[in-house]
Amino acid sequence: MCGIAGYFGLEEDRGLLDRMNAAQRHRGPDDSGTHVDGPVGLAHQRLSIIDREGGRQPMATPEGRYVLAYNGEVYNYRALRDELAAASHTFVSHSDTEVVLQAYAAWGREAFDRLNGMFAIAVWDRDEQTLTLARDQFGIKPLHVSRVSEAHGGRRGPGGSWLFASEISPILVSGRHDRAPNERSLFRYLRHRVHDDGAETFFEGIERLLPGEMATISADGFERRRYGTLQHDLERARPAATGAGAEEVAALRDGLTESIALRLRSDVPVGTSLSGGLDSSTIAVGIDRLLTTHDTSAEAVGPRQQTFSAVFPGYRNDEERWVDDAVDACSGPVQSHRIRPTSDDLLADLTDFVRTQEEPVVSTGPYAQYRVMKEASRHVTVMLDGQGADEMLAGYVPQTVTHLRSLVSRDRRAGLAEIIANRDILAGQVRSRLRTRLQGGGSVSLLLRRDFRAVHAEDTYAVEGATLRQRLVHDLFVASLPALLRYEDRNSMRFSVEGRVPFLDPDLVRTVFAMPDDAIIRDGWNKHVLRDAEEHVLPASITRRRNKIGFTTPQNEWFHEQREFIYRVFLSESFASRPYFDRTEVLNAFEQWLSGRGSLDSMAFWRILNVELWLREFFDARAEPAADDTSDTRSDAADDARSGAATPTGGAVRGAGSLTAPATNEGKELDIELPDGTRVRRLPVRTPQVADTDDLVALVVDRVRAHVDALGDGRSVAGSGFSRWHVFVSEKVVAITQHRSFFIWDIPVSRAARVLSRHVTRTPRASVSGHRSRCSWRSTRRVSRGCCSPRPRAPRESSSDGGVSSTPSSGATCAPSTGRPSTRSTRPTCRPSSPPRIPTACLRPSRRRSAPHCPRALPTPSVAPSSSTRTTSAATSSGPMPRATGPGWSRCSPTTPWVRGHSAPRWRSSSTTSESWTRARRRAPTRAPTRARPRARPRTRPRTRRRS
Repeated sequence: MCGIAGYFGLEEDRGLLDRMNAAQRHRGPDDSGTHVDGPVGLAHQRLSIIDREGGRQPMATPEGRYVLAYNGEVYNYRALRDELAAASHTFVSHSDTEVVLQAYAAWGREAFDRLNGMFAIAVWDRDEQTLTLARDQFGIKPLHVSRVSEAHGGRRGPGGSWLFASEISPILVSGRHDRAPNERSLFRYLRHRVHDDGAETFFEGIERLLPGEMATISADGFERRRYGTLQHDLERARPAATGAGAEEVAALRDGLTESIALRLRSDVPVGTSLSGGLDSSTIAVGIDRLLTTHDTSAEAVGPRQQTFSAVFPGYRNDEERWVDDAVDACSGPVQSHRIRPTSDDLLADLTDFVRTQEEPVVSTGPYAQYRVMKEASRHVTVMLDGQGADEMLAGYVPQTVTHLRSLVSRDRRAGLAEIIANRDILAGQVRSRLRTRLQGGGSVSLLLRRDFRAVHAEDTYAVEGATLRQRLVHDLFVASLPALLRYEDRNSMRFSVEGRVPFLDPDLVRTVFAMPDDAIIRDGWNKHVLRDAEEHVLPASITRRRNKIGFTTPQNEWFHEQREFIYRVFLSESFASRPYFDRTEVLNAFEQWLSGRGSLDSMAFWRILNVELWLREFFDARAEPAADDTSDTRSDAADDARSGAATPTGGAVRGAGSLTAPATNEGKELDIELPDGTRVRRLPVRTPQVADTDDLVALVVDRVRAHVDALGDGRSVAGSGFSRWHVFVSEKVVAITQHRSFFIWDIPVSRAARVLSRHVTRTPRASVSGHRSRCSWRSTRRVSRGCCSPRPRAPRESSSDGGVSSTPSSGATCAPSTGRPSTRSTRPTCRPSSPPRIPTACLRPSRRRSAPHCPRALPTPSVAPSSSTRTTSAATSSGPMPRATGPGWSRCSPTTPWVRGHSAPRWRSSSTTSESWTRARRRAPTRAPTRARPRARPRTRPRTRRRS
């Protein structure tokens, strides 16, 4: 198992090959090599599985005509080697690589269809000056291509210049490809939940070779075509509708046993991925049979089989009891490894997981496999998995529906009988659709921007196949399996583990497609022939199990647990600036889903979240990781080269100890010169996330102590000495610890407010009368006003976020917040020009669970050491007050919404950046009021009841 890369049509560039190799070193850390010949360069990273001492690549034939870079395993290489040896071909190693090379030299492109295995191949023909690329029949191993433009040194003419690689990252780091998202792929993914269903990737200009496809590149041009007939043969299969019996069961059992035995050939340890479902359990007991019968093919397994499972105790989709049943069904010794991922683990691994997959995934389900492969890499190098069984044996409900539809059209009586047998499965589908319609029938398209939807309005997606066989072939090669194989390849190779899939054996698949339809679905059971084949080996709890879960995660529950993180992403400035999402609708829909009233599911929000994190990782400007970045940061140069993108925090924020080079926004400075000539320096200090149970004093003292201790006895920052220090604490930190700040999802919003909020088109400025501004809110439940004194205008300054920070001020200030996107609805903060006189009405809490309303800002706690001639962030007593805005700074905005009439949930910014966005139940009138509304006068006499 390896990673391959290279170019065609460029000048000799070994540095390019080294960069591309480094970007996928995780695919093959055991060895590497390059080969350059004229316009072609080949690069190879090797994970040694068979013949660890031999098989180095790129490998050339003795006369030097053919040079091969190869990724994969060919399981029938011994039979092919004997055939080639009989034809006078000589071999100097025992690897399958040399067999593949000699097979191509002997049979040309026809050799690809004779290989039983998984592979991605690049062969350079020196004499013909032709580069041939090929991918295995099912597309188990990936291969990507990209044309090099003339701007990046590409050649003119029909042949042009090309890059190819096992993964996308080597092409991105090559320096010869402009990064741009493929918006069509994004729309199809967001709207129709499809991806990996064609040659296009999520990166504009980068394509993948399709399963069973080859590409020929020469000076005459670039040509793609299929080299085999497997897919065509399966499409043409016309077996009988009924008649399956014991022969089909025996054929499947024998074919699967042979396939498993072939895939156990290895010079390194082999393990098993066990989810507790029928497919993976079948492989586990199949290996057990080989071990207990002392079959030589199972020598790589060792004295006991090692299985690896992801379990989720306490959640609905936990499959541990079925894992236990599968392990108990094995008569030989089994060492069962259990991985228990949590939502906190997902959050910690999220950056690396997004980077590993390279393209968005349909759900968090592949993360379970990610964790399984991570644990497996500590024990084995090869893993067998059950991918492909659902696609060839109709393991999904939509395949059953397709079969029932076609069966009713052919034989109504048989179709109705089968519908009755499947009534429990169909009832679940009907309930799900009815629930969606009753809850409003929301669509993901409503969460996308109107202009984005308009551009791709004609891009629809229809499921292919009017019959069960057509649907199965479509799922095998287009709709379902390609995405699952991508997940498998990226997750396993991220940790240098080779994944093998016994169900995807060409001979075995042909055998299944030759069986009658009732071998696949009969009497309400899908995978009927496989259930019959394993009924005497596996317990009935597995063979007659109706609820299919698979390698998934408790995504719904995890999203509730991590809702604050998701809110931060949706509230971020980068999310708001994307041309794809309607943030207001996304936030409203997500809040409805959290409250159990929404018609969308967590998978819709995952797709939106995944796209945002993917855009940050691969397209946003590279930024230094934040001090509290929880991502799994890679230390080696290969992973740094591979990522080449921003961290999810998207900021250059320093921790308490990183004081030598504080970061600022572009065009801004940390140093400020006050009107009296004093020059101060602001040093933002970032705090952990603050909770309402935190001790404010202890929090401030700990952070300030760490900050000052990092300076040393000289108390200097970047060569400048300071002896007078002032500490300013964010109002948001104070509000949280004083229970004056609330999570936005804790604010109830009525259904009418949600409907009316869609018609808000303008947010007016607050009214100003005389020297005093008045910020007003009105809702259907309460009217509350607070008074704010005017502030002199001053040039804005921006700095990095910080929870405990310092800034020049005269009186109370709006200090920076915790450095995280705002996920709480807080009172807007104001800067009174004199000591604040806080109206009682402003501080009186609401009677209902709603956002507090416009109090004056409380004086910010400060610590003032002894005076000195030079200060850092010193307080001043005169002159205009510089106002800092930017990420983390909140202020009483002139664009504060003023509400007239009814209320509605809207998301409005009270700062120039989205980190200060707050949640309020309010709506805006069509124009701004000219004066503040007076407070309603109380009634002077009680209301009396009219007599009838």
